[in-house]
Amino acid sequence: MADRQALDILGIGNAIVDVVASATDATLAGWGMAKGSMALVDTDRAQAIHAAVGEGVQTGGGSAANTCAAAAALGAKVGYLGKVADDAPGQAFAEDLKKLGIHFPTKPLKGGSPTARCLILVTPDGQRTMNTYLGACVAFGEEDVDQAAVESAAVTYLEGYLFDPPAAQAAFRRAAGIAHGAGRQVAITLSDSFCVGRHKAAFLDFIARDADIVFANEDEARALFDAVDADAATQAFAATGKLVALTRSEKGSRIISPKQGVIEVPAVPTTLIDSTGAGDAYAAGFLAAHARGLPLAECGRWGSVAASEVISHFGARPQADLRRLVGA
Repeated sequence: MADRQALDILGIGNAIVDVVASATDATLAGWGMAKGSMALVDTDRAQAIHAAVGEGVQTGGGSAANTCAAAAALGAKVGYLGKVADDAPGQAFAEDLKKLGIHFPTKPLKGGSPTARCLILVTPDGQRTMNTYLGACVAFGEEDVDQAAVESAAVTYLEGYLFDPPAAQAAFRRAAGIAHGAGRQVAITLSDSFCVGRHKAAFLDFIARDADIVFANEDEARALFDAVDADAATQAFAATGKLVALTRSEKGSRIISPKQGVIEVPAVPTTLIDSTGAGDAYAAGFLAAHARGLPLAECGRWGSVAASEVISHFGARPQADLRRLVGA
């Protein structure tokens, strides 16, 4: 990591192994799950759900890690920080990132909780309902913020889900301080409307003081500002003076720029199979284009293309050649 800008993007997030399985609305109701939400579960519930739905498709996951994977597929130079255990899933997670050419310097947790997993139940309408056991993730703290990696990255990208583990918010602030001290930018994704509800004041404070770029979907934006609709949320975001990408599913996205105003970006049509990772892929496309210095409308188009590819199949990691799809 010796050269001054070794990385385009450094992601920091919950390092999670995803288990994706099909489910019916009746299954969700039977477990008392809120459809389309992310719930934190304990070991016992995680194991019971896992046993009930079967093995499913297992892949490296975690929101910021998914973004890193798609950004690397688009040719960006990428690093990632996140805590796994010194166990088989943790080793698989690390190998997964290395295969994609992603720098992953975080030391594994020894002798503590196992590697985190997210049980993603996908209903026939493509909606995903997530049950997350955080495991080793909660051990990620300030000492895991790799100073050299943050200083070398043009943008440090922070995952909103990391507001749940107690030590992680302090880690975020340390990372933001290092990034800004090195003249770099800090991006944050709000991750989930329920997560925003749990930590609204902390999110608003972080955006005001520490963020340069913000990613949010309509539900998250409305939750953050108690806004009645996307237009009200757009106005509230514009007042922050930050660069914001507001994703709106099939309505495309809205880029809110302090210098250029609001830019509308159309969605790329596809058949929705599984919405897992749509926002992660959008952020990857946007940031990979941003790293190349492309215009904001083009950053949004790259985001739309990447999101469209990811929702067209099971799993949150791209399967097609994203570089070809964006025409890079």
